[in-house]
Amino acid sequence: MREITIPISDEVVRSLHIGEPVALSGVMMTGRDAVHKWMNDTFIKKTREPQGDDLQVYEQIRKVLDHGVLYHCGPVVSGLDTKEYKFVAAGPTTSIREEPYQADVMKHFNLKGVIGKGGMGAKTLKGCEETPGVYFHAIGGAASYLAQTVQKVLGVYKLEEFGVPEAMWVIEVKEFPVVVTMDAHGQSKHSTLDEESKKVLDELLAEPY
Repeated sequence: MREITIPISDEVVRSLHIGEPVALSGVMMTGRDAVHKWMNDTFIKKTREPQGDDLQVYEQIRKVLDHGVLYHCGPVVSGLDTKEYKFVAAGPTTSIREEPYQADVMKHFNLKGVIGKGGMGAKTLKGCEETPGVYFHAIGGAASYLAQTVQKVLGVYKLEEFGVPEAMWVIEVKEFPVVVTMDAHGQSKHSTLDEESKKVLDELLAEPY
């Protein structure tokens, strides 16, 4: 398994190919539906005016995301009352919901990695080529194990506004296990599997009863 430290350089990104197992260490940030819509509407498409602490949060997360990694995750977190936060569960959420936004978010923040499950579509794959960046597939059903790779919660943004699962959690991880399933060379393991599955299905349907 290849070990990669965040922040990730363009050179490292371009050296990655689909099917490659990777252990990520460094600082990353979580972000789901509310975060992607907030980023898109407020700072990319600019269809809404910044409100409250939006500008301050934006300046902080830009530092984390530049050459960084965004994790599609709605964690279970303990210590909410004392603010001694600890990740109890940190499994990936389904990524395809972010397909309308992901390529634009990658380009705007200079993201080098996106982690989730289930893969993403053609727009994000093109974004991976252009930014450049990669999509890392995390293990579904291993939320407790993945939480053990979180060494420290460094901060959280929009907790009260978005709630625990949708907030932006900045975390330090050590040897977070993933597999590259979309790379910066236009290759997608998800597309390949879809094509192979369709071929098998077509062959089965064509067989006489």
